[in-house]
Parts: sequence; C-alpha cells; structure tokens
Amino acid sequence: MITLTTVRELRAAVSQARREGKRIGLVPTMGNLHAGHAALVERAARHADFVVASVFVNPLQFGPHEDLDKYPRSLAADQQRLTEAGCHLLFHPGVEDMYPDGMDGQTRVSVPLVSEGLCGGSRPGHFEGVATVVSKLFNMVQPDLAVFGEKDFQQLAVIRKLVRDLNMPIEIIGGPTVRAEDGLALSSRNGYLDQAQRSAAPALYRVLQGLAADLRGGRRDYPGLIAEGLLHLSQAGFRTDYLEIREATSLRPAAVDDRDLVILAAAYMGPTRLIDNLALSLPQSL
Repeated sequence: MITLTTVRELRAAVSQARREGKRIGLVPTMGNLHAGHAALVERAARHADFVVASVFVNPLQFGPHEDLDKYPRSLAADQQRLTEAGCHLLFHPGVEDMYPDGMDGQTRVSVPLVSEGLCGGSRPGHFEGVATVVSKLFNMVQPDLAVFGEKDFQQLAVIRKLVRDLNMPIEIIGGPTVRAEDGLALSSRNGYLDQAQRSAAPALYRVLQGLAADLRGGRRDYPGLIAEGLLHLSQAGFRTDYLEIREATSLRPAAVDDRDLVILAAAYMGPTRLIDNLALSLPQSL
C-alpha cells in the first residue's frame, strides 16, 4: 500500500490504475480505524481491483462544541490495518490540501430532506460538511464504487441521494454494522468510554432489538414504543438525543402501513455520544 498526501499524486496513481483496466473502489474514513473500517475495505476489495481509502478528519463536519481537537489520530496503526485489509492506496491529505481557500471560502454541498432531523437536527451543518468532503473525494478519485458503513444510516442515505441527484456514475455499497460480542456497534468514539460506561453501552442495541421485536409482533403505536424505549435507555444510564422509527428509504417518520422501517438512536453514555440503528422489513400481512 502506498500513502499519498496531495491531490496531484492521488490522481496520477488512480489514472495509472484505470489505464491498467482496474475497477476503482473508495472507502472514505476519518481514521482511528477499527475492525468495522477494515470490513468496509474488504468489501470494496471484493468489488474493485484497486482500493483507495482516505483518512481525513474533516473539520467541516464538526460543530463548534464537538470533539475535533481530541478526535484520535493514529496514522501508523491505520496504515497497518488498511494494508492487512487489502487497501492499495491511502490518501491522507492535510486541511490545506482539502480546503486551500479555507473553510469559509469553500463551496458547500447540501442534501435536503434525508439530512434533516436525527443527527442532522442534533448537529447543524454536519451533513453539509459530510456531503461537501465526500463530493470532493468523489471528484478527486472518480471511483467506480464507494463503500460506507450502515451504522451511520442517515449518512448513507445522504450519500445515496447525493449521487442520485447529481447523476454521479458511482455505485454506493453499504457495509453491515460490525459489532462487539456484546452487541455494541464498533465506533472510533467507543475509546472514550471508561470501563463502567463500556459495560453499560450495549444496552443501546438491546433497546433497539426490543423495539424491533415489538414491531414484528404487530405493535404499531409508535409513540408508545418510543416512550418505552426512552425509559429503558434512561434506566440503562443513557441520556438520549433521539430515538425514532422511520421509513427506511426516505427517512420520513414511519406510517402505520410502512413495511420497511429503521429504528435510529443517538444517546450519550457519560460525555460520549453513541449512535446505532436497526432496519427491519415487516410482512405484508401485518
């Protein structure tokens, strides 16, 4: 695996791979990689001949009181993990490479509807930052496909709409959420949890599983289900940001006759904000 830091070098390397007839895959990341990221790279390698991963902590998607400065940077470990996962090229630019005119002067990309509410409501400007940096990476690499994790369900929906609305010839592939043995979704922010918090954190996914079981059993009183879920999260030690049941494709609030649903949650365990989701398809007979 080679590591490059400039757009010129990146484009030259990708152009060479394309001249060799290789199918190009992209996996954008912010680094501090774990097994979930490795699974995305491995998935990309199954669909592409030349896999590019990016490690860039994007300041444009962080709010003024979020954890940009303390977000973990672990380039050497990331390089090793990417190599083992089958990555061919790591793009590791600086902020000045991505935003040469500064962030205030940067053209921005906004994706309406699916970016509203949920994490978009809690983190104003977040998805504009995501859509902008992903658009830049798509233009720099011009991949045939890109892989994003389903753990960030709303982000994946934003990227799918971005590509569809702007007619980008890129296949977007979702990678299933990778979990620890106790069910906690792997996340770079899990490292912020102390031992007691880490022991309590899997309750987030258990609450989602309980709601999904109730939905599969025929319950449709969404407000009642959410109220019960919020109570369980509070009892487990969480401070809930949101817990919602949405239609899985559009992310609009679920209607009683919807069959493809997703339960989405964001909640704080101590100072650490965790997100998770569970998608389910209900039979037509219910």
